[in-house]
Amino acid sequence: MSPMSDSKAKSKHRRQSSPQDALSALLSEPAGDPIRRAEWLGELDRRLHPHLPPSLASHARLANVKEGTLVFVVDAPVWRTKLRLAAPELLDVARSIGLVATEVVVKVSSTPHAPPERAPLQAIPLSSQSRKALQAALDTLRPAPGEDGES
Repeated sequence: MSPMSDSKAKSKHRRQSSPQDALSALLSEPAGDPIRRAEWLGELDRRLHPHLPPSLASHARLANVKEGTLVFVVDAPVWRTKLRLAAPELLDVARSIGLVATEVVVKVSSTPHAPPERAPLQAIPLSSQSRKALQAALDTLRPAPGEDGES
């Protein structure tokens, strides 16, 4: 077997790399620690979120857990007050899932949690030349008569 065909055979047997493989490799390295922590915080936020008052839920998220302190971020000062009122229940829930939680700290973010809604796109009028060019491009995408299996 020639060296060229040998490398082809090896590449045939080598499995295709996927994004999941890349993530697993990254997580197995020490550099993956921040990613694991972010995933853990995200999961913890998903478990605590249902216990927030419905009006507050879309305005608050868990940002950190450090030395028994749950750190939440809200998008306006009014939500800080509402979250402080919900703190005892959040601490109970956190303890029930195994966290050593003794305090809730609430910080106000200067940016909203959800991306701002974009204005709807408006149609831009096309010149006749642009319209013809667009139609020609669309026509190239349609199968020619007889190519689609029909007579």
